[in-house]
Amino acid sequence: MLAVTALGVGDAFSALHYSSCLAIEHDGERILIDCPHPIRKILRESGPRLDVADFRAVVLTHLHADHCSGLEGWGYFSFFALKKKAELYAHSLVIDRLWPGHLAAGMEQLMPAADQPAEAKELEDYFSVNQLDLAEAVQIGPFSVECRRTIHHVPTTALRIRAGDRCLGYSADTAFDEGLIDWLSEADLIIHETNFGVHTPYEKLASLPEELRGRMRLIHYPDSFDIEASNIACLRQGQRVDV
Repeated sequence: MLAVTALGVGDAFSALHYSSCLAIEHDGERILIDCPHPIRKILRESGPRLDVADFRAVVLTHLHADHCSGLEGWGYFSFFALKKKAELYAHSLVIDRLWPGHLAAGMEQLMPAADQPAEAKELEDYFSVNQLDLAEAVQIGPFSVECRRTIHHVPTTALRIRAGDRCLGYSADTAFDEGLIDWLSEADLIIHETNFGVHTPYEKLASLPEELRGRMRLIHYPDSFDIEASNIACLRQGQRVDV
């Protein structure tokens, strides 16, 4: 059974919810989609009380902090506590900026001991880095992961994740894009963001055909969003959904 747990459902400014991130599960294997801070607390407060060791890999959609600010902690916990590299997947445009534009400031030096000089570190010292491919699916354990570029401020990828005979679609952050909607429509369950600015207006999604809306769940909504009035079901924090 392919299932998804909404670990967080909020946007970057939410005072009510953790930032949007998802735990994807099939036959006892899990991958994490995006990694906001404080990721171990987010995992602990999920229904099954998950932790870093329960996941095969992290799949990163883009480098806005509300989607990747927990990656330093994830990498350090894997390095120091689990004694192994964390497995990471992202599009090459995301990977290219991940170290110099985000992680290096806090991770590029480590002191072996208080009386020893710091040693230089690189992204690959903490992470086993793998690229998602726009042209073909990438296999992560039992999960087949496809990606597509979205319309957003920085390089961002939507995802289609297949396991068994089921498919989950995730828009990631994006402006409304009919081509992306068509791409996601192959999925049995579609998780789509809605927000202001260069995001997807709720009204655009609300006007989609009823059958498509029935397979859709909303995420990344602002605190002011009227969940009860929505004609598309909204994911709630901690909610688990079978695909």
